[in-house]
Amino acid sequence: MTTESSKKLNKEIISKLQSNDSELVSETINQLSETGNSAYLPFLIELLHSTGNQEIKKQITRLLAELKHSDAIPLIIDAIQNKHYANELQYLVSACWENGMDYSAHLPLFIDLVIKNDFMVAFEAHTVITNMTGKISTATCEQESRKIKEAILTAEEEKKNLLLDVLEFLPVLEEGIAPQQF
Repeated sequence: MTTESSKKLNKEIISKLQSNDSELVSETINQLSETGNSAYLPFLIELLHSTGNQEIKKQITRLLAELKHSDAIPLIIDAIQNKHYANELQYLVSACWENGMDYSAHLPLFIDLVIKNDFMVAFEAHTVITNMTGKISTATCEQESRKIKEAILTAEEEKKNLLLDVLEFLPVLEEGIAPQQF
């Protein structure tokens, strides 16, 4: 998806995404994955929520997993925080580690997702956290460590292990992790 240069929304593309013709919707999603921009993400996420078509859901989740422009991060974070998309939470969170962008500025949100959600969402959030690059402040590390230690006291065994992994990872993130070059 392209960035700032093509921020303007095309009403025709939005109309195609909202069409009842699943073939047209599918073609439009493919077009957006090649030439679109992040400004269409709210429409795609709403479509992910509203469609019953499994192929369209797969296309959207694939597109989210392949995002590479950081201007998409706030849009995905907004969707994760929106209760309206609770049923899509696992897809949205998994897209964060799959697309490989840096979500370290949102570490507290992902820790809350590990603590407060079912195991599958918690596992995806754990994966986002343990794949983070960047650097967190000492204050953030200490605050989030306290939150995790408190949550461990009442966590189910499966989630306790996830929380312990995150707790172990926080000092590493505090030291700073450079993105890997491939």
